[in-house]
Amino acid sequence: MRELMPRRAVLRAGLTIGAGGLLLPAAACTPEPKPQQLTVAGGESGGFYLEFATLLAGLLQREGIAGTATPVVTGGSLDNVRRVLSGEATLAVALADTAVVEAAAHERGDGLVALGKVYENYVHCIVREDSGIRSFSELGGRTAAVGEVGSGTTLTAARIIAAAGLGSEQAPDSALKQVNLGLNQALAALQDGSIDVMIQSGGVPTAPVVAAAKDTGLRLLDLSSIIPATRAQSGFFYDRVLIPANSYGQAPAVWTVGVANLLLCRRDLPDALATGTVELLVEHARDLVPASSAGVQFLSPETLINTAGVPLHPAAAAAYRALHG
Repeated sequence: MRELMPRRAVLRAGLTIGAGGLLLPAAACTPEPKPQQLTVAGGESGGFYLEFATLLAGLLQREGIAGTATPVVTGGSLDNVRRVLSGEATLAVALADTAVVEAAAHERGDGLVALGKVYENYVHCIVREDSGIRSFSELGGRTAAVGEVGSGTTLTAARIIAAAGLGSEQAPDSALKQVNLGLNQALAALQDGSIDVMIQSGGVPTAPVVAAAKDTGLRLLDLSSIIPATRAQSGFFYDRVLIPANSYGQAPAVWTVGVANLLLCRRDLPDALATGTVELLVEHARDLVPASSAGVQFLSPETLINTAGVPLHPAAAAAYRALHG
């Protein structure tokens, strides 16, 4: 993993927070009891969401911020946002585009806020090497797995497909057929030939994809040419990012779509818990990087506060301001 500039220094150099609010003297704050139990909504088995949620839950418990912290297997971003809003989960990871859509749909006093951008998610568009498919434009009329129901991948994939002109509205006779399959189901379907392509959003590398690449030759398609149209149609959530060479077997480097992944909570999360979590993100970032990570997408201090339109929890904003000063 590349050596990073000290986090406090980066925050001092460039922090700009629009969340507002005054940082009160410590003496003016009433101590809050730490929560005895909390849950961190993750994702599918084998995915980065669950890996990160597991590491974060362990650190929250180990550092005494919570009595007990438990990671939870879920369907992904949409499922996670709804669990947080309902109070079923305390914290959750989710794609920024999904979070913004759901935050707008649930504007209320205890609505959705962020504790930080925790890493960059990489859209993997994967075909079999022996399929002969070399570009996204060749997928018209074929079948794509676009994530499990409840995952943020379904939203991102649909937007990319529409921007490429392969949605049912854009191409009624040659649309890319979309089916809902989770990561492990989609890999199995790709290997047995029942789908032509899978679109999966995750970290680099994603362990089940690494394993599948050893058994079946896989190719990642370049999505960079679709990014301008995706941004024009759906907003500035989508970045051009590089999946490094050899992340999956001997696959060459490929440009793809990146989406910010946020750590979310409700606005009524206790201030002490929000503050303690932010301090972990800043001071213990290296403890939150899964062992399988290529080290190119996690907890960059210059982007930790860039929550893509989802407001920061007020206490998180105050914590970043304190670190800034």
